[in-house]
Amino acid sequence: MPFTYEYPRPCLTVDVVVFGLDEGDLKVLLIQRAQEPFAGRWALPGGFVRLDETLDAAARRELEEEAGVKLAYLEQLYTFGEVKRDPRDRVVTVAYYALVELREHEPKAATDARNAAWFPLSDVPRLAFDHERILDTALRRLQAKVRYQPIGFELLPEKFTLTQLQKLYETILERPLDKRNFRKKLLKLGVLEELDEIEQDVAHRAARLYRFDAPRYRKLTKRGFNFEI
Repeated sequence: MPFTYEYPRPCLTVDVVVFGLDEGDLKVLLIQRAQEPFAGRWALPGGFVRLDETLDAAARRELEEEAGVKLAYLEQLYTFGEVKRDPRDRVVTVAYYALVELREHEPKAATDARNAAWFPLSDVPRLAFDHERILDTALRRLQAKVRYQPIGFELLPEKFTLTQLQKLYETILERPLDKRNFRKKLLKLGVLEELDEIEQDVAHRAARLYRFDAPRYRKLTKRGFNFEI
């Protein structure tokens, strides 16, 4: 027997913030909306949750449908429920975020998106709905995360220099870091494996390459740490 609720129910959506690193620039994946409201405006990939799917499944589906990007793992960020955040109806959204190797994820617009592209955080256009707030919340979360969990596994290539890793941290934290102090503290964590290889085809003096020690990385990530930089 069908059940009738006494009170109206809000709509439920998901929105996804995907960060990628490109030559030192931290970028975010955006789609250009093809439909009203905010037709033509850039926004985060996302959409309505179906009755027969979980929130995680909805987030992955919308990301793939709208931007052509397929991810196995997304981390739940925050729930946004301002009463008038969507002009269509009473809509509550659950936001997710992810870190990816940008070069492995070429966006391709689909379904109700006109376009999909990576934007530097320093040049993000005006966004639809309250997506600027969602993006800012995701960035603040990422800035906090670097202090208790080693990052870079998802954003950097398999082999990288210490300069590239420091540049990643400086980009996320939006401030310069002391080179000697940063390297000393990072190497002390024991999550990096020094390789018997150097950079190739570079104009400057070739630097030593490193990669993450995967078992140690996972162990330290699970345990957590305090990385004051």
